[in-house]
Amino acid sequence: MKRERKKTSAVNTGQRLWQKAKTLIPGGNQLLSKRAEMFAPEVWPAYYKKAKGAYIWDLDGRRYTDMSLMGVGANMLGYADADVDRAVTQAIKNGSMSTLNVPEEVELAELLIALHPWAGMVRYARTGGEAMAIAARIARAYTGRDVIAFCGYHGWADWYLATNLQKKDALGAHLLHGLEPKGVPKSLQGSVVPFHYNRIEELESIVKKYTGKLAAIIMEPVHGEMPQKDFLLRVRKIADKAGAVLVFDEITMGFRVTLGGAHLQYGVMPDMAVFAKGMSNGYPMAAILGKTKIMQAAQDTFISSTYWTEAIGPVAALATIKKMRAKKVQSELAKRGARMRAIWERASRKHGLEVETSGVEQLLFFSFTHPDRQIIKTVLVTEMLEHGFLASNLYYASVVHTERDFVRYEQALNKIFARIALALAQGTLAQLLHGPVAHTGFQRLN
Repeated sequence: MKRERKKTSAVNTGQRLWQKAKTLIPGGNQLLSKRAEMFAPEVWPAYYKKAKGAYIWDLDGRRYTDMSLMGVGANMLGYADADVDRAVTQAIKNGSMSTLNVPEEVELAELLIALHPWAGMVRYARTGGEAMAIAARIARAYTGRDVIAFCGYHGWADWYLATNLQKKDALGAHLLHGLEPKGVPKSLQGSVVPFHYNRIEELESIVKKYTGKLAAIIMEPVHGEMPQKDFLLRVRKIADKAGAVLVFDEITMGFRVTLGGAHLQYGVMPDMAVFAKGMSNGYPMAAILGKTKIMQAAQDTFISSTYWTEAIGPVAALATIKKMRAKKVQSELAKRGARMRAIWERASRKHGLEVETSGVEQLLFFSFTHPDRQIIKTVLVTEMLEHGFLASNLYYASVVHTERDFVRYEQALNKIFARIALALAQGTLAQLLHGPVAHTGFQRLN
């Protein structure tokens, strides 16, 4: 199949539509991670008409190989996987919604609990953010307490954004700088307290300060950095001693590192775990697993929604998880991640562009150490478009990425790094830009 190149001077229907969207939709779209300004303002194609395997076609019919977000981590099996789509198509033909419940949600609950024997019950939602809100509600209902200690990113809901009521930009180290907690009730001030990953002393200080008031400790078991020594085990012991519910947010890492939660590889079991994204390969689905006595607290409050009962989500999740198990997907993702890390490191050494890599093999990041790192990143994204890639400084591994994809990617990366290195030496880096510099955090777009 012939590779198609995108010229920055060519017609960009997607970018024109993006400019229009910002006048009709606050922020332009529904997800910060998909805003064009996060990649290459005025250049990023923004919209697609088709996605299959590792490829995405924009509104002008140009084909790109996606070596970046892969559906923001949702498509580990690739876009429009035939087996998952076949199951979903059958569910649609049978009627995806009715007055009665779908039996697949019972089958899915049995499968999830079999993968996580520490859990006894499951509730469902369709997105990660709402699933985390459910988990926080259940933890508070079970304990009768209000305060939540957390580290990392856990969505958009009031319980989380209330962090910035207590201290301006307290979420800067966990989500984004500059998030205003407007619209969040001021009465929630002090109800959620952040600590940093691997800094157990910070969590100990929170527990001491809020003795008898801590409802939950919410965190990802692993993400950008690995747990040091017995960090997760110590968190588990602290939660037990404090009488707090330990919640692992597995929305991003779940099913990526292991078949199930990433916590399984560390042997530290939570009281609740939340899954979404990759468990259904691009179809909306989320699950909240927990110990029976804790999950039953959901009946002491009110958590209910019509579209949490449709069939497509559970059917997609069952097909996805079964295929992952049959194909040993997680080990394949690790191989591809290792391949990508090696490419970054080789190109860095070859062209003298120092980069720092982080993350697990299945979900990698790198950052330039140069003071103009954001300009360099923007140039990288733009130049990669011209070589037929959607690529940035992160890589969500997918089993559809082939050796040919990696070879072509490395060839393109070496050419781009060479141009950037020369521009840095000549002081002409800004001349490589085709538009504004990519945003680094939350900014108003209109």
